[in-house]
Amino acid sequence: MSAPDFATRPQLAEDVARFVRRRIFDGTYAAGNYVRLDQLAAELGVSVTPVREALFELKAEGLLAQQPRRGFVVLPVTGRDLTDVSNVQAYIGGELAARAAANITDEQWRGVEKIQTELESAYAGDDVELVVRLNHEFHRAINVAADSPKLAQLMLQITRYAPESVYPTIAGWPEKSNQHHRRLLAALEQRDEHLARTAMSEHLAAGAEPLIDHLTERGVVT
Repeated sequence: MSAPDFATRPQLAEDVARFVRRRIFDGTYAAGNYVRLDQLAAELGVSVTPVREALFELKAEGLLAQQPRRGFVVLPVTGRDLTDVSNVQAYIGGELAARAAANITDEQWRGVEKIQTELESAYAGDDVELVVRLNHEFHRAINVAADSPKLAQLMLQITRYAPESVYPTIAGWPEKSNQHHRRLLAALEQRDEHLARTAMSEHLAAGAEPLIDHLTERGVVT
């Protein structure tokens, strides 16, 4: 994975953290490898400050460990970890979807439907970066419609543990995800809270097994 042009935009630790997460989940940084602060800062063309902040953030997430005089080492990713994240996402996401079904306006629904249409086109064009962005926007729009900012913030925090950039590369997932999204859109249009909760929960839980299989094949999951 090549480094993006970090120097062209304001530097945020989260930008660097997102970059390192992706390298962990695509196998570039394997378990036991060290992430060298100075080397990464030089590669990204940034100061060490946002890199240090990012690595401490990833340490807090359990993806890295800090070893005295040696720096930050990549920790193993386990299937249990990924399943736990998926289950928490499914529970919180289901509740947000149910609240969105109760509160969503026609204009908000049309906005979500538009994002999904663009997402399907991005999948068809194999544009992974655009897929990740639009998928994030799809779920964020539903969370906004739920009008539950604290719960949405919790969802945002747990989503950081999920390797969003991996899902578009999993065989069969794009088609399945689009089907799930369309089912969810139908529930939201009908203002059916129960169906929306079920559709979202099942969608988020369904990704765990294919994700674990995909990452296991690539030696990322131990």
